[in-house]
Amino acid sequence: MQNVSVVTVETAKQLGISAEEFDKIQGYLGRVPNFTELSVYSVMWSEHCSYKNSIVQLKTLPKTGERVLAAAGEENAGLMDLGGGLAVAFKIESHNHPSAIEPYQGAATGVGGIHRDIFTMGARPIATLNSLRFGDLTLPKTKRLLRGVVSGIAGYGNAFGVPTVGGEIYFDPCYNTNPLVNAMSVGIAPVGKTASAVAKGVGNPVFIVGSATGTDGIHGATFASEDISEGSDLKLPSVQVGDPFAEKLLLEATLEAIECGALVGIQDMGAAGITCSTAEMAAKGEAGMDVWLDKVPTRREGMEGWQILLSESQERMLMVVEKGREEEILRIFEKWDIHCAQIGIVTEGLNIRYYMNNELLGEIPADSLVLGGGAPVYVRAQQKPAYMAQIEAFDPNSIAQPTDYAQVLKFLLARPSIASKRWVYEQYDSMVGAANMTTNAPSDAAVVRIIGRDQAVAMSVDCNSRYVHANPHDGCALAVAESARNIACAGGTPIGVTNCLNFGNPHNPELYWQFAEAIRGMKDACEMFGTPVTGGNVSLYNQSESGPISPTPTIGMVGVLDHASEMLMTLDFKQQGDNIYLIGKLVEDFGASEYIYGYHSVAFSPAPYVNLSEEKLLQDTLLALIGGKAISSAHDLSDGGLAVALCESAFNRGLGFDIATSETMRKDAFLFGEAGGRVIVSVNTAQEAAFASIIAAQGIACTHIGTVNGASAIVDGDIYGTVADFLAVYEGALPAAIG
Repeated sequence: MQNVSVVTVETAKQLGISAEEFDKIQGYLGRVPNFTELSVYSVMWSEHCSYKNSIVQLKTLPKTGERVLAAAGEENAGLMDLGGGLAVAFKIESHNHPSAIEPYQGAATGVGGIHRDIFTMGARPIATLNSLRFGDLTLPKTKRLLRGVVSGIAGYGNAFGVPTVGGEIYFDPCYNTNPLVNAMSVGIAPVGKTASAVAKGVGNPVFIVGSATGTDGIHGATFASEDISEGSDLKLPSVQVGDPFAEKLLLEATLEAIECGALVGIQDMGAAGITCSTAEMAAKGEAGMDVWLDKVPTRREGMEGWQILLSESQERMLMVVEKGREEEILRIFEKWDIHCAQIGIVTEGLNIRYYMNNELLGEIPADSLVLGGGAPVYVRAQQKPAYMAQIEAFDPNSIAQPTDYAQVLKFLLARPSIASKRWVYEQYDSMVGAANMTTNAPSDAAVVRIIGRDQAVAMSVDCNSRYVHANPHDGCALAVAESARNIACAGGTPIGVTNCLNFGNPHNPELYWQFAEAIRGMKDACEMFGTPVTGGNVSLYNQSESGPISPTPTIGMVGVLDHASEMLMTLDFKQQGDNIYLIGKLVEDFGASEYIYGYHSVAFSPAPYVNLSEEKLLQDTLLALIGGKAISSAHDLSDGGLAVALCESAFNRGLGFDIATSETMRKDAFLFGEAGGRVIVSVNTAQEAAFASIIAAQGIACTHIGTVNGASAIVDGDIYGTVADFLAVYEGALPAAIG
């Protein structure tokens, strides 16, 4: 066997493998591994690939439902039935560590990678969304990272030809070193004609298709499973380089290959490259595989076998083809001018053998490498964080009410996390494909029409990490609730969830407690809303010498609008004189709000109020109101509270509002509190009777708070200013901060 130099436990530790894991590897092999084999285990047993520190918690999440066609962990992405012979495929993943080092390529390849997960299943991507986190925007580094990440998303997504239809961006000093770049893709596939990531059938040939393999991305999975440090810049080769034009060709060729019926299985080469795809496909099919690394098309001469194995070069797939139908596949990829080379064969037994120039580099039981097989599983110690005592000691009475509420509103509208993100989204092509229904009509969720039918998919990504830091259970439940609420406000029925779990080092008991509690909150919320979790991504080790990020379990959710032309609801006020109602309980609560955190500089306060049964009633009520044509607009209350939501509903048409606050609660809590389970709606005169009837039938709390007026923001009879003045603040804040 080639590459038989002796490796030791010290070698293993350098590759991120513990002494205990090194012993386990020797047990699986019956001998000491060589360097190539140890390298394979190091990437496959990294947190990024094995979920060894998180899988115990993830298994508690609900993953079944009447619409589920591919559950979490079964395929490259989740798949849910839309009816009428179509299904929606969707997934969200992180590219945090690469984006911290090289923001353009880190973000670009994150977009490319998540799209491949979708079209590898035979689904055509129709939309992408993103959830981004950056540090203090006054820092030059934050501005550089923001510009690079946004340019990378735009550069790849626009060239690939799939619209970027939604997303969110937050700014907080906890992300100064560790930005978060989470990308979500959504696609449409015919039911029963999707592909599986499996290798089976002894004698079936194994092909690599797509771009040639280079040295970029080697040990990228290992890099993503360690803390960011001052030396992380030296790991720039662990960042992949993307080519959206090559991916566009690969998309078309892949869908054509799946359609022809000659494929047994296909999988994207993401983290760990050839290593991951060969191991996972063979393990799933309970088959063996011989892989000839010298047959892999490469971009660089003299690459060693272990480098070819571990490279994470982008725009590549592994395919198992029915023996005798090789020419069909070769013709398809030749037509699209894409590399297509046989690099292996499915064999008897359960081992993968890697060869280079006819010499054996390594032989490993496939099942020993993968999640659900021989990969290690850990349950880490948990401890409630010490900072929780400061949160529990928060006294709302210690917060002085402001003397100038108009000034507070302008302050909030200018906060980078709340202010308009036009500077960002105008760099994205949101209209390619001509199916985006919310390009010019703002809605709480992105809505994309399914071509050829009056049906649309609604999509949302949500998480306020400040809430999760304050109370991981309630904060994560609120993230799920807001995603569902956004979809309901747009007229959609929430059907499924994908998640991107961004946390710190799991070996820290306080940080692992945050993770476990957040999963518990997600479970409770998803069970309440009937939205199974179909998959996603865990990104741990998001921390540096300065400390961990705030826990950020990003929720990506999809919903369906079955009569899209009638059900689509936007957030903007439509005409002067319409009544404005707040649906949901009035709660005197401003915990963890932007008002408390930003305006009053209070770092520790409780998470906002959340009641999941009330949230479910609210969503059901919204769909009844929209279906009954009883409202003209709907917008949820979240960051900045009621006052910011009113402004956002006013901005699109330049209409104003005249509202009265509650006499039974603090004015600042009424205007700026961020309690969950609330939306504002506008109702015209012709809708009033139907609106009242549905509200009464649902038995939900509802408060008339005012009317839509011509152009001013009026609260309790005081003119705060014109809507145009507030819009100027809202639109100008981010460009001014970026410079």
